[in-house]
Amino acid sequence: MPSESMPPMGGFQRAADRFVFGFRPVMLLLIAAVTVAMVFFASQLRVDAGFKKQIPLAHEYMRTYLDYEQEFGGANRVLIAVMAREGDIFNQRFMQTLEKVTQRTMAIEETDDARVRSLFTPNVRFVEVVEDGFAGGNVIPDTFTPNVEGFVASEADFDTIRSNIVKANIVGRLVAKDWSGAMVWAELVPETEGNKVDYQKVARELEAIRTDFEDEHHTVHIIGFAKIVGDISDGARSVVMFFAITVALTLVLLTFYSGSPKLAVLGVVSALVAVVWTLGTLRLIGFGIDPMNILTPFLVFAIGVSHGVQMINGWVNERLFGGEVIDAEHAGTGFAPLEAARRAFAKLLVPGTVALASDVVGFLTILLIPIQIIRELAITASIGVGLVILTNLVLLPILLSYTDYRDAAKTRAKKLARLDRFDGVWRGLTRLTARGPALVMVMVALGLGAYGYIEGQGLQVGDSEAGVPELRPEARFNQDAVRISERFALGVDAITIIAEARPDACTLSYPAMELIDRFGWHLQNIEGVQQVVTLPTAAKIVNAGWNEGLLRWRELPRNPDDLRVATQGFETDTGLLNNDCSAMTVTAFLSDHKASTIDRIVGAVKAFREENDAFAGPGVNLRLKLAEQAAAAAEAGEEFHSDQVNLRLATGSVGVMAAVNERVKEAQMPMMLYVYGAVILLCLLTYRSFGATTAIILPLVMVSLLANALMAELGIGLKVNTLPVAALGVGIGVDYAIYIYSRMKEFLDRGMSLQDAYFRALKLTGTAVLFTGMTLAVGVGTWIFSELKFQADMGVLLSFFFLMNMLGAVLLLPAVLRWLHRDRPAAGGGAALKAAV
Repeated sequence: MPSESMPPMGGFQRAADRFVFGFRPVMLLLIAAVTVAMVFFASQLRVDAGFKKQIPLAHEYMRTYLDYEQEFGGANRVLIAVMAREGDIFNQRFMQTLEKVTQRTMAIEETDDARVRSLFTPNVRFVEVVEDGFAGGNVIPDTFTPNVEGFVASEADFDTIRSNIVKANIVGRLVAKDWSGAMVWAELVPETEGNKVDYQKVARELEAIRTDFEDEHHTVHIIGFAKIVGDISDGARSVVMFFAITVALTLVLLTFYSGSPKLAVLGVVSALVAVVWTLGTLRLIGFGIDPMNILTPFLVFAIGVSHGVQMINGWVNERLFGGEVIDAEHAGTGFAPLEAARRAFAKLLVPGTVALASDVVGFLTILLIPIQIIRELAITASIGVGLVILTNLVLLPILLSYTDYRDAAKTRAKKLARLDRFDGVWRGLTRLTARGPALVMVMVALGLGAYGYIEGQGLQVGDSEAGVPELRPEARFNQDAVRISERFALGVDAITIIAEARPDACTLSYPAMELIDRFGWHLQNIEGVQQVVTLPTAAKIVNAGWNEGLLRWRELPRNPDDLRVATQGFETDTGLLNNDCSAMTVTAFLSDHKASTIDRIVGAVKAFREENDAFAGPGVNLRLKLAEQAAAAAEAGEEFHSDQVNLRLATGSVGVMAAVNERVKEAQMPMMLYVYGAVILLCLLTYRSFGATTAIILPLVMVSLLANALMAELGIGLKVNTLPVAALGVGIGVDYAIYIYSRMKEFLDRGMSLQDAYFRALKLTGTAVLFTGMTLAVGVGTWIFSELKFQADMGVLLSFFFLMNMLGAVLLLPAVLRWLHRDRPAAGGGAALKAAV
């Protein structure tokens, strides 16, 4: 073995070399002990899903949501539809089932019993005009007890119930439009710091209701956030299988690439240690793992493998050939395993650190989005990549220093025989360093970038399809959502606007009630709105009832006494008003929650309140201000009057989605600017060249634009689950370019031409880059078979990023360098590449 000295190292590299290789046995024991401890902590990690983690709590709409969560409930609603397989609901068997489902729903500890609504709950009532005035009561009479032994329902009973349903105006809401089913509507208790809802438990109890009551006569359909979490959590269990498949594929491909199962195992083990440490760290800092972030360990593993391949490739070259072997004639005999590990470490320390630091920066920029679940993803991924720096630049080199081939000479001879097998490919690629081909490649890249920009304009912020995009269209949840939307005029896709006014506005301010009534009518005529429920609408029906039911009296009384008569029968449990009628709800049930539908509704609300001076400003609680003014006036013995109304967006599930969509839209551009800015700064500090930095960044920009076009084409909306992928793609994608340019720079600094430097870089690291891109793309490509659609979508997007960034680094980077640099004669002869900027 040659005893050639180590390549020149700076102070940082020398210190790192002493740290890594000076105490190898101690380092291995320490890493092993930490790994055992992290396995223990990782085993204690639990699924941690939360509704409020999904929403931007500081957003204007969510401040409304939080202000009225206790009074009107929030957006955390569950709908359970009991449907008759044949016929309608008017038979004793169906009523028995509906009553039992109602009772079981109320028995779930996490449901708010006061807000459970069903034909069998006392808060569902009717009012009718009788000879002496008004009469009313529960839709289901107290005497109708279908589950009491010995009770037999008569046709008269069902005629009464049918009549009461019509009088209560709940057809389309609690009863199917075709009378084929009925709904149980439940709100979950609000989440607080001390009271976190166990969504998986709720989902299991809901599924138990389905299992117990779905039979040959009835079907049960359940939708709501809790059920989404449950279904995604169930599907997330398959993630373990896909993780195992990815590891196995990586192991096989890495064995094929390196020619050694031992080296393949070291690369995979090093990446897995980073994953275990990441999961253990999450437990130590008090995090759980959200089903929506279940893919983060995949990313950590993929990044670990990506960088591990470079280290293994460097060690193989040093061990067998003594470093930069170009042909068999100039191949060295190689170094001992320890020396080979140290030399590979010295050469990859700077580019590896810069590449991984870029990954970390890419993840950290996601913290700009003020949504807890995204911030958890950013923290988790940043921790994971930070740990990859330790495992890839500390653990793996040490493991390699203890590793050797069974017959190094035989392995060396085999590799020498195949040393020039890709030379034709590499020589062909070096043509991209000529001015003509380079110009063509740059123009093609600019054209692709322009195409991506234009097509990317069709990318929607939010959901682009009906149903829950995290699940496949054939998933039971999405099928239930379709069935409910077909049979009912409502679903969980509802937006509630809070109308704030003076105390007792529903009796003392006709102008306020009239404005709310016009607002409800305005919403009812917006495309995508199925039904609108307001207090003034209900009051008009009552007013007509007091006047023999004549339609011409279905209007709001102007007299305060008549207004009081028309509204006094509505209690707070109807969800239409609060206890002093200073806040009233305007709830619109929508046909879907597509981004286009949400934007249209929110735009209509904003236009109406602007035209009618019905907005006091973002986050302003006008109800409290007017209440204070009313109290001050009363104390001073003065009369207080105000007809002002403040229409506040928004609660309900669609209100939450609107807030999330707006935050995502606001954060998209700043996030990308920050991630690109950070990567540019790292490249400038490392290479001190604007030309090199441009050559590294330009392929990333092109791929980002094309990724937007791909998402638009596939109907993948930009939302909480997909926005981070854009930053991840930049952070991960820059690795390829950094590794290739770092090797090129070594040769350029020696005075070689751009063409020769590029050829040598491809010869030494090109195979590793191509292998890494293909392996990672194949690994995540298996996700397209997942039952979770969002995992399948991530598989498509990440495969695209891995492949396209790899191609960009190999094809576009040298072409850009040709036009930003020029070869100049070096002092010692030959040509040196100098920056032209």
